[in-house]
Amino acid sequence: MARRHPAARVEPDAIFVNDGGTYTSAGVTAGIDLALALVEDDHGSDLTRGVARSLVVYMQRAGGQSQFSASLQGPAPQTPVLRLVQDAVQADPTGDHTAESLAARVRVSPRHLTRLFRAELDTTPMKYVELIRFDMAKALLDAGHNATEAAARSGFPSYESLRRAFARHLGVSPTRYRQRFASTRADAP
Repeated sequence: MARRHPAARVEPDAIFVNDGGTYTSAGVTAGIDLALALVEDDHGSDLTRGVARSLVVYMQRAGGQSQFSASLQGPAPQTPVLRLVQDAVQADPTGDHTAESLAARVRVSPRHLTRLFRAELDTTPMKYVELIRFDMAKALLDAGHNATEAAARSGFPSYESLRRAFARHLGVSPTRYRQRFASTRADAP
């Protein structure tokens, strides 16, 4: 196609094609990608990014890439202590959120707090804090911040700790994540 139409911009792994007004799609899963492209044309990249996240898909998927799920899904905890801890961490992800400081905040022992987290949320307080920070870092990357800025602003002690979190949760680097959630529009910032 690139040879036959040298003036056209051709994406070699495109899942859908835009010929200047008409879209075509190849395959069932490409339908989601096509729908996201149409939403972006009509409503912009910010709304599209939110839709993609809620659908748990990339805005522009690389061919053959598996999808990932959002970090913090599920019902709110029933235990008031856990709700207080969640509220505190979500209100200030960059704060001092060691197991000891969180336990002191809600007047329980670190061991008891860990038991509550495991019983109700199937995680530990520190893993929960990391997920909150991880989600904040993703939002910062989506907003155009570089990975070093996202690490600092979301409470990770360094870029390297953010990189390790991305590798654990998504299997990609923060930079690669940012590329995947970048706008599909050529004129987007």
